[in-house]
Amino acid sequence: MELPKFVVADNTDFPDDIFIIHLEYPRFVINLENDEITFLEDLDEEDAAEVEAEMEELVVLAGEFYDRESLRYAEFDEDGE
Repeated sequence: MELPKFVVADNTDFPDDIFIIHLEYPRFVINLENDEITFLEDLDEEDAAEVEAEMEELVVLAGEFYDRESLRYAEFDEDGE
């Protein structure tokens, strides 16, 4: 099965939060409400330095993904499909 790079998640226990899950390495969840990031795997020191360098771009990509998905849902609702 091929997985997407990002998915949107929500939870009724956290009604104000919007979660984006990054499914490629480094796997993480970002809460767009407060920009809190939780990694889904432990990173060793060597990996942590490399990941830190790319996290800014990944956070931007996560936000862009959410914006795109939001527009697509809005278009879907307008079309009634």
